[in-house]
Amino acid sequence: MHQRRSANYKPNIWKYDFLRSLNNKYDLEEGNEARAERLVEDVKQLLVEEVDSIAKLELIDSMRKMGLSNLFDNEMKEALETVVSTNNGIFTVEDHVYASALRFRLLRQHGYVVSQDELRSFKEGSNTFNRSNREDIEAMIELLEASNLALQGEDILDEAKAFSTGVLRERVSGLDGQLSKLAVHALELPMHWRIQWFDIKWQIDLYEQQEDKRSNLLELAKLNFNTVQATHQRDLREISRWWRDLGLLEQVDFTRDRPVESFLYALGLSQEPQFSSLRKSLTKVIIFILVIDDVYDLYGSLEELECFTGAITRWDSEQILQLPECMKVCFQALRNVTHEIAYDVGKEEDWHRVLPHLTKAWLDFCKALLTEARWDNLGHTPSLEEYLSNAWTSSSGPLLLSHAYFFVGHMNLEDAADLLERNKDLIYNVSMIIRLCNDLRTSKAEVDRGDAPSSVVCYMREKNVSEDVAREHIKGLINRAWKGINAHCFDNDKTPFLRPFVDVSVNTARAAHMIYQFGDGIGVQEGDIGQQILSTLIEPLALD
Repeated sequence: MHQRRSANYKPNIWKYDFLRSLNNKYDLEEGNEARAERLVEDVKQLLVEEVDSIAKLELIDSMRKMGLSNLFDNEMKEALETVVSTNNGIFTVEDHVYASALRFRLLRQHGYVVSQDELRSFKEGSNTFNRSNREDIEAMIELLEASNLALQGEDILDEAKAFSTGVLRERVSGLDGQLSKLAVHALELPMHWRIQWFDIKWQIDLYEQQEDKRSNLLELAKLNFNTVQATHQRDLREISRWWRDLGLLEQVDFTRDRPVESFLYALGLSQEPQFSSLRKSLTKVIIFILVIDDVYDLYGSLEELECFTGAITRWDSEQILQLPECMKVCFQALRNVTHEIAYDVGKEEDWHRVLPHLTKAWLDFCKALLTEARWDNLGHTPSLEEYLSNAWTSSSGPLLLSHAYFFVGHMNLEDAADLLERNKDLIYNVSMIIRLCNDLRTSKAEVDRGDAPSSVVCYMREKNVSEDVAREHIKGLINRAWKGINAHCFDNDKTPFLRPFVDVSVNTARAAHMIYQFGDGIGVQEGDIGQQILSTLIEPLALD
């Protein structure tokens, strides 16, 4: 007889009444719109008036870090054009490491094609970066951040990363104040791998401590954060009401009850107020990813899972009549929410053309989970290559991005399958990061409860190495996947209509780092992920 497993997930700590009570006063407070418009004009003037190239770059960087890029997209591009045309990448000897690395990073972040050769002058001979730069901690931090925008084969940036990381690790314990905070932050997780929106409060706090801060820029950043947060709170209230009304947990009590964490993940993919429908639909998808994952991992016997997958294949409830009631309820709820999302995307005239794309994504996901269940049933430990060939799909990356595409794609439905196929490399690398970040943080818990082996375990057994060696190898795979993603981030002019989809895809990888940076951010609610929710979703910034 099949033994039902339990992950002993704790009850949801975010109560419905609390979420319903969220009410950010900046949502409707009179005068905020006029105040913001005035501050926007002030900040535009700052960009125009700043003539020093390094100061202009630093101003653009501060605006990005504090979440203001969307308000000043054209102005920032014009300012960068000015920097490019006036100094052509040449800075004084005293400034060139810091300034050139900052320039390189900002230009790549804004889609410019910039050669790694711009950093070649820092090299001493052919093997190592100039040791005289070791003392310039700000330059090392900037060099490290720039190096994480590397493409495959960019050896200069690889050397820059190794050198700057070594210097900062060696010196960080002796630093204090802002330099210490910046160095620790960069070593913990590169800026390029972070979701900018979740980092804004930290960046604003740091900027507020600077002696040369611009008060109008600071005020606008705070007001913008609070105003956008109000939109996010509205979305969260709607999701919490939908989840309560769905009542799924009354029948499926073994799964994770994590609507707020699911919303946080969806928020990581897109924070702009206008993408409210995307956030809410993706939250529903993520909630069901958790439910279906727990059906395959914890609840279903192999025979039941074969039957469940067959029902997904045909999208036919006749297939599930012999299954336990909770699995029938899961199937019906999944079918209903998928139809609901297809209708939200395609409306009356096109929902039936969207639906096949969504159902295929769910089928691929469930087939990948079934493969893992078969391995588990056989006691089979695959090679790392065999594991990853399936795990990139079971990671849920293709499923998430197939849904996201229809909200941000802005193109004919006829093109959907072709464009998703042509961007398969991007989707693959994003999915690899989701899977590998997950494995690094949840591998031990999954082994303890008898789940199928993770990438860490697969590599340990295949190569007969220690867990530490396996973890370093997995980190190397994450770094390689980021280089593959970076190839889609720059040189945007060829396919500007794909830019929103690329942005959401890159943020999907970043969201995985956020969720799993300090542990299992979905399964375990206490600690860092709880603080992230409070900071990002619950607590506004104090404004005078």
